[in-house]
Amino acid sequence: MQLITVFGSSRAQPGTPAFVEAHAWGRAIAQAGFGVATGGYNGAMEAVSQGAKEAGGLVIGITAPSLFPQRNGPNLHVDLELPSSSLLTRIERLIDVSVACLALPGGVGTLAEILAAWNLNHIAQLHGKPLKPLGVHVGWLEVIRPGLEVTPDNLELLTPIDSLQSLKRFLNGLPSSPAPRR
Repeated sequence: MQLITVFGSSRAQPGTPAFVEAHAWGRAIAQAGFGVATGGYNGAMEAVSQGAKEAGGLVIGITAPSLFPQRNGPNLHVDLELPSSSLLTRIERLIDVSVACLALPGGVGTLAEILAAWNLNHIAQLHGKPLKPLGVHVGWLEVIRPGLEVTPDNLELLTPIDSLQSLKRFLNGLPSSPAPRR
């Protein structure tokens, strides 16, 4: 099964708009026939996992136990935990296991994940290599545009997601690829 990686806040609480939105994204991803990969913990990661699981999707949690010893393992919706030894290894694995990445609202960690995936696409574009689709919650553009020196070509590497409908269009537009390696 092909995976979509979703980056998002660990702070989103059940019942909040951020949690509800993340749950809807997870459900939509599974309904489109994809599994999900997240950081595996709580907040938006748990909401995405729950939504995907409820819709019959496979849920992978790429955790970092040595970075977060206070967390008691992955959330209850994770089918397979893949522990990572460092933050950079975790981000690399999250990007590598998927056919596309998506980013919900979040904090510094989510921003680091977006920037890593985006920069890898930028480098791939410079070398004429295939790009990994990267959809970002439209709110991220308000952070990125004024804070970074970006060209229109750089911005074209990001697909703004401003609704469930635009998320579904993003998912429906993904090319078919072989299943990810484990």
